[in-house]
Amino acid sequence: MLILGLDPSLSCTGWGVVRAEGSRLAHVANGQIPTDAKAPMAERLAHLQSALAEVIAAHRPDRAAAEEVFVNKNPQSTLKLAQARGAVLAACGAAGIAVNEHAARLVKKAVVGTGAAEKAQVQAMLKVLLPGARIAGADAVDALAVAIADAHLAPRDRADKTAR
Repeated sequence: MLILGLDPSLSCTGWGVVRAEGSRLAHVANGQIPTDAKAPMAERLAHLQSALAEVIAAHRPDRAAAEEVFVNKNPQSTLKLAQARGAVLAACGAAGIAVNEHAARLVKKAVVGTGAAEKAQVQAMLKVLLPGARIAGADAVDALAVAIADAHLAPRDRADKTAR
């Protein structure tokens, strides 16, 4: 199972692909999609969508995962995040890929063991879980964490739903 983890952002969207075979994980690829802050909004969103479409075509993930949206204190920041997230989800939808969503605290808990983990703790744990992986940057770290969390959480979510 190939899982595409996503960390949507208007300034730089992170992505990471992991292979999950049972409880074993392997790093496949990761990267970041920056946008030009001076470009018009529509151009930035189109760039995110097309660049992610290229990632999807190159790696052919079975599913994707993204953090659930959270509300910032600044409404403009929340709106920009939502727009970037929409472009990213549209790229997945256009490719016919289902997207699971996980709360940020749940992602940290699945990767580190505590929902209050700091970014440095997540980064350190990724080195343990994906030894030898060369990670493109902080946004790619977050995306890989989402993919790893999805590998652990999605099977449990499916089991919980069938038990109901």
